[in-house]
Amino acid sequence: MAYSATIGFFDGVHIGHRYLIDQLLQTAQTNGTSSAIITFATHPRLLTKGEQPPLLTTYDERIELLRQTGVKQIFCFDFAVVKDMTAKEFMQVLVSQCQVTTLLMGYDHRFGASEQCLEHSNTSSMNFDQYRQLGAEVGLEVLQIGQSPQGAVSSTQIRRALEEGRIAQANEMLGYAYSLSGEVVHGRHIGTDLGFPTANIQVAKEKLLPKHGVYIGRLINVNANDNVNANVNGASEHSDIRVLVNIGTNPTFGKNETTVEVHIPNWGLRGASKHTNNENERLELYGEHLTVELTAFVRDEQRFDSPEALQAQIQKDLAYLRTIS
Repeated sequence: MAYSATIGFFDGVHIGHRYLIDQLLQTAQTNGTSSAIITFATHPRLLTKGEQPPLLTTYDERIELLRQTGVKQIFCFDFAVVKDMTAKEFMQVLVSQCQVTTLLMGYDHRFGASEQCLEHSNTSSMNFDQYRQLGAEVGLEVLQIGQSPQGAVSSTQIRRALEEGRIAQANEMLGYAYSLSGEVVHGRHIGTDLGFPTANIQVAKEKLLPKHGVYIGRLINVNANDNVNANVNGASEHSDIRVLVNIGTNPTFGKNETTVEVHIPNWGLRGASKHTNNENERLELYGEHLTVELTAFVRDEQRFDSPEALQAQIQKDLAYLRTIS
């Protein structure tokens, strides 16, 4: 089967990526080919520079978002295998191993060992005409796609917005709400002691955590567990459950480790609390997988003079949550 394809790491699968993929789908339909994404399991910068930026999406999240675009095939390469290939050598691999006949390139995309593959660069010695010529030599049509009508959007811009707490702008560039997910693990039970039990989620270490502070979020699911979801606020799995999300180190209590804590207002059954032995009064979430979307930034992380002062602030945060729910 012949493919029209495009190449990228696609971290976040943001609106710029989606514009390119939309053009790919249209080209595949016009050419009578199937559509394909060429991507990599690990970020190229990890091998070219020894480090990678914090990621907007884990591997599984990225692949799922790419599948949701409607593309028919995803070819995932080991970047270590291809990083030293020239552009022509890589094109030959795409033609011979993946049956790619048409390759779409983003307006600022460069690839090939001498071009620092997948690093957006305006100083590359190669231009699009040279890529097109190399493609013709190996039987590959190379097309260039211009900038999205919505303007330039990059994963770097989105990371910066998240690191500055500009969650609304980040979500606009992503085209969806930024999410955090992970297994619910035992914490220090600080929230429970304050009267606001939280679910501590263990987020993948490669995933970018936004600026420390308090956010409004939306609970998406709890491991698709109907029994648990039916008992959280008496809601079903697909209900719009608004929550407070605290990202930080709990400076009021002198902690250093960064945690992600989700407080579900009016938690129907006490929560996973160490202070109750009555199983009928406890909703056990430990070990469940929880996903929460971040929709608004409430306030910066701060150190309070006392637990009582923190309790008062959380009450204000909850009052604010109710005004926009």
